[in-house]
This record gives sequence, C-alpha cells and structure tokens, in this order.
Amino acid sequence: MGLSIGIVGLPNVGKSTTFNALTKTQNAQSANYPFCTIEPNKAIVPVPDTRLDALAKIVNPQKIQHSVVEFVDIAGLVKGASKGEGLGNQFLANIKETEVILHIVRCFEDSNITHVEGDINPLRDVEIIETELLIADMQTLQKRVERLIKNAKSGTDKEAKAQLEVAQALLKHIEEGNAVRTFSNKDNDYFLLLDKELRFLTNKDIIYGANVDEDSLNTDNSLVTTLKEYATKQGAEVIKLCSKIEEELVGLSDEEAAEFLKELGVQESGLDAIIRLGFQKLGLISYFTAGVKEVRAWTIHKGDKAPVAAGVIHKDFEKGFIRAEVIAYNDFIKYGGEAKSKEAGAMRVEGKDYIVQDGDIMHFRFNV
Repeated sequence: MGLSIGIVGLPNVGKSTTFNALTKTQNAQSANYPFCTIEPNKAIVPVPDTRLDALAKIVNPQKIQHSVVEFVDIAGLVKGASKGEGLGNQFLANIKETEVILHIVRCFEDSNITHVEGDINPLRDVEIIETELLIADMQTLQKRVERLIKNAKSGTDKEAKAQLEVAQALLKHIEEGNAVRTFSNKDNDYFLLLDKELRFLTNKDIIYGANVDEDSLNTDNSLVTTLKEYATKQGAEVIKLCSKIEEELVGLSDEEAAEFLKELGVQESGLDAIIRLGFQKLGLISYFTAGVKEVRAWTIHKGDKAPVAAGVIHKDFEKGFIRAEVIAYNDFIKYGGEAKSKEAGAMRVEGKDYIVQDGDIMHFRFNV
C-alpha cells in the first residue's frame, strides 16, 4: 500500500534491538553507542491475524499469506537534530516519508547500557524528540509562509491569500508549542493541501513503545506509569515491550514462543500488539480469499469499495468488475466454509458501491 511506520527514539533506547526482533532478522546493527544506525533499515512485517489460522483449519490450503506492513528503523535523534546535530536533518527527512511514528522510550535502568542524556527519564526523552519534530515543522512552514506572502502580494496566485491565512494561523499554533495534530482547523482544504505537500511530522499518529525489563512486563514500573499518564493526555497509546525478550523469541517456533510468554505471564508479544495497532493507525483493514491453494489476507484502506479491493489482486479485476460474492468472517466460521455458508443463505452478492468490511471473505466476478 506504500505506507510505513517509522521507529524513532533517542540513541540506545532499544530501537535497533526492537527492529531486529520485529523483522525476525538481525539486519539492523545493535551496538552500545549512538548513531550505529545511519541509513534507515526497512522491513516488511506480517500482521498477526488468528483469523487466517481459523480459515486454514476449514479450507486446509497449501499456504497462508498475511497482510503486511512496512517498518523503517530511523537512526537515533538527539537534541538539536532540527539544526543538523547528529545527522539530524537526514533523519528528520526519513521520518517525513512515514505515515505513523513508533516512538521507543526507555523505561528500564541498566548501568551497563549508556544513555545519551546520562540518566533515565522518559518524559524528558519524549520531550527532546517531540521538540525536534515540532521545530522541524515550524521551519518548514516558515519557508512556505514566506513564499505565500510573496505570491499574495504579486497576485500571481489567486488562492495564496486564503492559504496564507491558514498557514499563518497554523504557524502561530506551532510557535506556541502545540503539535500540528491539535490544530483546530484541520478540516480546512488549505490545511489539507499544506499537510499533503509538507508532510508535517507532528501531525502523524504516534504509538509509544515502552521498552521495559522483564520484571516490568506484568506490573508497570514508575517510568511506565509516568509515560502512560503523558500519552493519555496526548490521546496516544502505550504498548509495553521488552526488546531483549522479543529478540529471544525470534528463534522460537510459534508454539515455543506462546509457552515462553505464558511462563512470563504475558498473553502476547508486545511487538505483535504494536504491529496490529500500527496497521490500524495506518487506516488499513484486511479481507480474505480462501481456497485450496492459499488462504490470503489482502490489504485495503478502511472505506474502500469492492472494485478497489478487487484491484489489489489484479488491476484487471477492478477495470472489469461485475460483482463480488461476499461471506462475513463469522458466518464462514459458523457454517464451516463456503459451500455450507452458501446453503445457509450467508453468501451475499454485492455491487460496485459495496464498502468492504474487515474480515470479509470475497470472490470477484469480472470481465477481461
């Protein structure tokens, strides 16, 4: 879908370790010094979905294919990144190309792992990162305002004056220390145009990944509690993970991993929770095709209509779309497959205006 989640954070908070576990590879360097990651590492990660396993038990396919989401491991930011400190300009540009931010925050003490700021303080760390993102947005917008002022005076751009009013109001909002996402006039067409062109960093959804030690997986330590209180005020979510544990899970089978987590008193991997939440934050859903060759999840945007969903499989499906045969996931499971769902009257025929629902099992009819 061309959508990605950028992993950010200060150096040595566990970003690259998290990335290694997230992708089930060891292709992001992980070292105890700042800037060991310079170029952004990218990886396509399957979205955990137990519905695929349930469908496979009924269909018994040759293979299962999940929806996927892209994560980008962006090198550690430091104070002054917006002024170019620590290769900051390059890193900020990498964040701009992502749609959602996963902010890894260190919420554990360990004297063997240095911290770039000298001690452990989640709120200070969050403030450093978010201040740099805000300053970067302010600098970007200031340049646009200057250009709009020139265009408005020259009269070459008839809409420049109206866009300037919105841009100046937004700039004032940012200069007062407020994130773009809290701007009161976000539905304005001129704001939407600005955001599309400038890709404001502080207008992106944020997920906070609280990197904790093993002892804090079950009970929140004071550092996690503080971070959660902050995130609640920001309308954001916090997911706890122990990057060290997540990395240990890499070499285990699904059954072994489940047993390991059970012994720790944890229901699911923190990274699995992050992947699913990230998929949701990107505005994505899955529909399924279920046949003997494969049971597969196809990724679409929430609100997409049937022809668009068909086009994800092949462009010709969208061009020649006739109709879609649809079974809701719960009905497919309840009746034990396509044939019995059809006998029970649970298969629907939908046209071009049908909005695909998450979990629909679909079969398309089309003209070549």
